[in-house]
Amino acid sequence: MSRIDAKFAALKAEGKKAFVAYVMAGDPDYDASLEVVRGLPAAGVDVIELGLPFTDPMADGPTIQLAGQRSLEAGMTLEKTLQMVRDFRADDDTTPIVLMGYYNPIYSRGVDRFLADAAEAGIDGLIVVDLPPEEDDELCIPAQKAGLNFIRLATPTTDDARLPKVLQNTSGFVYYVSITGITGAAAAEATDVAPEVARIKAATDLPVIVGFGIRTPQSAEAIASVADGCVVGSAIVAAQAEGKPAAEVLAFVKSLSDGAHRA
Repeated sequence: MSRIDAKFAALKAEGKKAFVAYVMAGDPDYDASLEVVRGLPAAGVDVIELGLPFTDPMADGPTIQLAGQRSLEAGMTLEKTLQMVRDFRADDDTTPIVLMGYYNPIYSRGVDRFLADAAEAGIDGLIVVDLPPEEDDELCIPAQKAGLNFIRLATPTTDDARLPKVLQNTSGFVYYVSITGITGAAAAEATDVAPEVARIKAATDLPVIVGFGIRTPQSAEAIASVADGCVVGSAIVAAQAEGKPAAEVLAFVKSLSDGAHRA
């Protein structure tokens, strides 16, 4: 059982919804980023999504694009991202970490080397947004063999014909993208999300977590109430971009996690 599986089993036993937080590794610099990442579990975060900075983040809106640029300009690399996970694991061996990003940096490193290094560092799962199910032999299946969950995105345009293919080799949880378009672009509405989550849950036993368009404790509560939990990314990254100290960023994260856990 992976850390992700164990976390969702524990939440289910407690009757709680999951709160997942996304932050960009290395934004605005390594030390400031690590301080926030280390503080996330105490702020109520159940699963950490750690963004791997990349020069061409096609699924992301301006907020996360700029975070990636700041990170890269500060010298962040794939190797330093793995080191950040190692540094986090020195004090926390239970909170699941999902690495979210794009295939190019992984391909450049070499899949086998990357998977060995990721598992050694303490990464539990991958979300690689530009690898469709048709390319599962490329990374998804090798990742699962290496003990990492491979988490797939389902979207409002994933129809009933496509859904089984999306779910086929997915593990850990299903990430439902609540809106069409890029991150941070629009607000998620529980009334729109609920029937889609129900449709996905009818096809899988995996938890369904909803992300994109969640910015407030109220929306976190509303979305988590119709799913197994929610993800907040752009709103947290935006708070960091304003130059707020880690304590203020983490207080905001705590307000969001409190909202999700009320659901």
